[in-house]
Amino acid sequence: MVELETRELEYFIAVADELHFGRAAVRLSIAQPALSKAIRRIEARLGVPLFVRSSRHVELTPAGAALREHGRHALNAVSAAVRNARRAGDPQAHLRLVLKPGGDAGLLSGILAAYSHEPDARRVDILFSGPADRTDFLRDGRADVGLLYVPFDDLDGLAHETLHTEDRVVIVPSGHRLAGRAAVRMSDLEGETLPRWKGVPGGDGTGPEVADVVQMLHMITVSRMIGVLPRSLVEPVPAGLVCVPVTDAPPSRLVLAWNERDRRPLVASFVAAALGDRQRVAAPTQR
Repeated sequence: MVELETRELEYFIAVADELHFGRAAVRLSIAQPALSKAIRRIEARLGVPLFVRSSRHVELTPAGAALREHGRHALNAVSAAVRNARRAGDPQAHLRLVLKPGGDAGLLSGILAAYSHEPDARRVDILFSGPADRTDFLRDGRADVGLLYVPFDDLDGLAHETLHTEDRVVIVPSGHRLAGRAAVRMSDLEGETLPRWKGVPGGDGTGPEVADVVQMLHMITVSRMIGVLPRSLVEPVPAGLVCVPVTDAPPSRLVLAWNERDRRPLVASFVAAALGDRQRVAAPTQR
C-alpha cells in the first residue's frame, strides 16, 4: 500500500496551490531545492507525474489535480482529529461557532439563550469568517458548528439542519431604474454590474471585488454595482438603498452545520438547543 506522510502532503498542496516552487518554498519556510526533491520523491513513490514543469511554467497533471482534491480533505481530517482529540481531553473547552458578520438572520441571541439552559452548556466563542471559508473552519476543526447559507456554502462532508428560509432581494440605489418596482426577475438584472466576492472562484460578478456585505453596500451606495442577497443580510436597509424581491431566485436557507463525523455531546447539545429554539420561533406563525 502506497502511503504519504502528512508533511509530504503539505509540501505537495503548497506547490499545487502556488504553481510555483519558489513561492511554495517561502510559504513552507524551506529551501527550494529541498522542496523540489521532496516532490520528485512523492512522484517516484506514486509512480505518476504530478506536475508538468518548464522553466517558466508549472501546472498540475490529472493525477496531480486528483491528489490536490483528496489530499486537502485528508489534511483537513488530520487537523480536525488532532484538535478534537485535544479538546475531548479538556472538560472546560469552549464551543466554537463560526458565521459571517451579520449572518444569523437575527436568530443567534435566541439560540445562545436556549443553549445556556442545557445542563452541559459551555461558553460559546464566536468566530467570524470571510465570504467563503466557513466550511473550511468546520472541516479542519477550527470551529465546532457554523451558520451557513445555502445554496452559497458547500455542505459536502457536513451534517446540517435548516433553521430559517427566506427570499432573496436585489439591493439598488434609491435612484436606480429598478428601485420603484414591487418585484423583479433575474432576467431584469441582465447588463447590471454585480460584485466579485473575494475568495470565491468562478463567480458571475464583473464588478469590483468585495470581502463582505458592508463593503458591497458601500459600493452600491455610490452606484458602482448592485447586489443580490438573502433579505436578512440587509435588514435594516441602509439609507439611500432599496431592496426589491427577486421572484425567481432560489430561496436562501440558513443552516446550522457541523462535521458529519463529529459525534461529541458538546456539538449534539448545541444542535438540540438550536432546533428547540427554531420550533419556538416558528410556533407563533403556526397558530
